[in-house]
Amino acid sequence: DLHRRRHSFPTRRSSDLSAQRTTETLMSFTYGIASNASQDRLEKLIEKRLQSGSEKSRVDEQIWNLFGERWAVMFTDLSGFSRRVADFGIIHFLQTIYESKRLLVPIIEEHSGILLKVEGDSLLVIFRSVNEAIECAVAMQGCAKEYNHQRAENEQLLLCIGLGYGDVLRIGDSDVFGAEVNAASKLGEDTARAHEILLTGAVKKAANENMNACFESIDTVPPGADSAYRLRYDNT
Repeated sequence: DLHRRRHSFPTRRSSDLSAQRTTETLMSFTYGIASNASQDRLEKLIEKRLQSGSEKSRVDEQIWNLFGERWAVMFTDLSGFSRRVADFGIIHFLQTIYESKRLLVPIIEEHSGILLKVEGDSLLVIFRSVNEAIECAVAMQGCAKEYNHQRAENEQLLLCIGLGYGDVLRIGDSDVFGAEVNAASKLGEDTARAHEILLTGAVKKAANENMNACFESIDTVPPGADSAYRLRYDNT
């Protein structure tokens, strides 16, 4: 009897299992509400704004009060990506996406960034600190350079980065909207060449002078920004 008692284990009651399943269902339901609540609220306010006779300025104030936040925004892009996909096929596309995420996401996390979205070869990342965003961009370019050192040309990660900073509408953990978001997207995805870090005047103005960063003015200023710069760093 003693031997049996030593090696007998309590079995979980059916009521315990039922309670666990109920808890898991509620947690899943709660997460679903939380993840969609911001989007649902925004859509209702937009509908209200569209109504005839609505006070648009008041609705706009509500939207900014609910979703307005200040962030540094980063967009990344891979130079020549579409051409290489056309030349080497979809498997090459998947490999490049996998490698870029494997290399860059840990760096983003080390610099307190939040990866909001991945679209093709582009990343959308936000940072509370402008300095962290700049330091992260430099670290990412350094990582890409080291990775490319012994890679064939068609397998290299030719990273382009655009940075913006200012008031944005952050809709949960899914997206951000604002003039500096658009400017950062334009700089990172359209203007920047391989290995470049381009940024708006707002980023330059907010950067800590102790960074000893070197900013070079560029002629291509995206809509939404008053000026744009190229960051000179050790890897260029």
